[in-house]
Amino acid sequence: MPAPLPLDPIAEAHRQWTLHGWGEVADGMAAVTSVMRAQQIMIARVEEVLKPFGLTFARYELLTLLHFTKSGALPMAKASARLQVHPTSVTNAVDRLETAGLVRRTPHPSDRRATLIELTDAGRALAIEATEKLNTEVFARPGIPDADLDELLRVLSVMRHDAGDFDTGGTPTKW
Repeated sequence: MPAPLPLDPIAEAHRQWTLHGWGEVADGMAAVTSVMRAQQIMIARVEEVLKPFGLTFARYELLTLLHFTKSGALPMAKASARLQVHPTSVTNAVDRLETAGLVRRTPHPSDRRATLIELTDAGRALAIEATEKLNTEVFARPGIPDADLDELLRVLSVMRHDAGDFDTGGTPTKW
């Protein structure tokens, strides 16, 4: 981990935005930049935990999604939609997971055009093991004080809802 900077670069960018006449949007710039930096920090922590398992976060998410299904299988298109990623990303993840023996492609029983992604026993075991490690090393201590988590989740939920991420029919997400 590199040494901390002697100043907050986002606060400095905020100051510069204001000095250059963009003060009315400086808070928005700082918010967007802060969220993007926070994502980098969180992804780095998650990837560090997943690396010994031979997983990226994208592959881990797919394994976990399949683990949570009743049958351990989903059509590729449904997996893409639920993970909110492009179908090509799911195909790439499936290719890697299939090579590792963690998932397999099977024909859809009622739609000849669709392919199911099916979790193998090894994939299920790895999903559980990786989740236990993430729970202990990252999710139990996300780097945000417990007192602030509910508010952060609420704010991010509003943002995601307003961006069209999901539709709860007007009922806000409860944390």
